[in-house]
Amino acid sequence: MTVNRPKERLTIKKYKYIFVIVLIVISILLIEPLQLKTKVMKLIYPKKYERFVELYAKQYNVNENLIYAIIKAESNFEPKAISKKGAKGLMQLMEKTAEEVAEELDKTIISENISDKLLEVDTNIELGTKYISILLEKYKYIELALVAYNAGSGTVDSWIEKGIIKKDGTDIENVPYKETNQYVRKILRDYKIYQNLY
Repeated sequence: MTVNRPKERLTIKKYKYIFVIVLIVISILLIEPLQLKTKVMKLIYPKKYERFVELYAKQYNVNENLIYAIIKAESNFEPKAISKKGAKGLMQLMEKTAEEVAEELDKTIISENISDKLLEVDTNIELGTKYISILLEKYKYIELALVAYNAGSGTVDSWIEKGIIKKDGTDIENVPYKETNQYVRKILRDYKIYQNLY
């Protein structure tokens, strides 16, 4: 009769552990590289809060992938995000902007309550989606709508009037605010990624 000694049991466990790791590595290598890349990309570019994004994208006639790209750039899907300037929630809305959009939607958002409401996923996505739809309707081009979403409509109107940027958004590289310039490029890039992934 042989007795399994602790050292022998440890060695058997060690080999089992190595065997499992080897199996995992082989499995990963056998997955088609494109599938692996797609899976990784979907982790980086997720579709969270789909129920609300799909609902309001359809309701306000905005491509849902654009909404996901905006949320990714604005808050990286963190519903309680608050910027240094006071923009709140997933789509980083300022309270004043949110109140104006809510008014247009005939939604009563009490001024004292707006701060909390903007941190609610449903409210934030609805108001943010409606806001980008207003900007798309006004400017007709995604590029200009995104510039206005970040820098404000008054700023965009002033730049167009002064000839700094064109009405068709073909020269967004001329946007004078570095942050806005990078912001628009990032969202346009992410928008394409979302369209290709999903």
